[in-house]
Amino acid sequence: MNMALILAGGSGTRTEQDVPKQFFNVYEKPIILYTLEAFQRHPDVDGITVSCLDGWQEILRAYARDAGITKLQKIVRGGENGQASARNALRELRGICNEDDIVIIHDAIRPMVSADIISDCIVKCRQYGSGLSAMRCQETIIRTDDGIKGNKGISRSDIMRVQTPQAYLYKRVMEAHEEALKKGITDAVYTNTLMIDMGETLYFAKGSAKNIKITTMEDVEIFKALYKVQREDWVKSK
Repeated sequence: MNMALILAGGSGTRTEQDVPKQFFNVYEKPIILYTLEAFQRHPDVDGITVSCLDGWQEILRAYARDAGITKLQKIVRGGENGQASARNALRELRGICNEDDIVIIHDAIRPMVSADIISDCIVKCRQYGSGLSAMRCQETIIRTDDGIKGNKGISRSDIMRVQTPQAYLYKRVMEAHEEALKKGITDAVYTNTLMIDMGETLYFAKGSAKNIKITTMEDVEIFKALYKVQREDWVKSK
């Protein structure tokens, strides 16, 4: 089984809006639905679980029902951060996922994820035990202590920009989350940093500059532009 685990527990404080960013309407549809539809359409995704911001679970369930998201199996309560939200959902998958099943963890606020990115994460995970959507960094990187100045560069050949989706074998990622909790590690925003803290070597899969994460209102405008172009291309191809 390949289970998509969608993280939708954020409150969206950086957008300074009343509505959490995963529930912003873009072209009359909440952002999270674009994300769910990408996994609904993918032939190799068998089910979807969402770790959702408390108080929004029933709203999400109604959105998914109206949009025909038939692969949605569970909506669980999100946690205080990304680590807790992922752990809550992984625990709910006990009895559903076998040890060697693949869990594809993805941010609800990355609505432009493509089918080939999802596919490559699954392939790399099946081959190596993990598959993280990632890209080479194109910008110059300078190390800084205060965000004001810096005097040491970091070679771009030594770093990768890691995105989601990130695919892991269920047994190992569940064990890593429980082990981290026992060791008092509770502030890992992303599962990849937690896995590294637990001694894992992680493998990269296909990424894309279009696979943006929506954290500010400026990102919403970028998403609108990207989606408009994508939609026009779909129309032309028909």
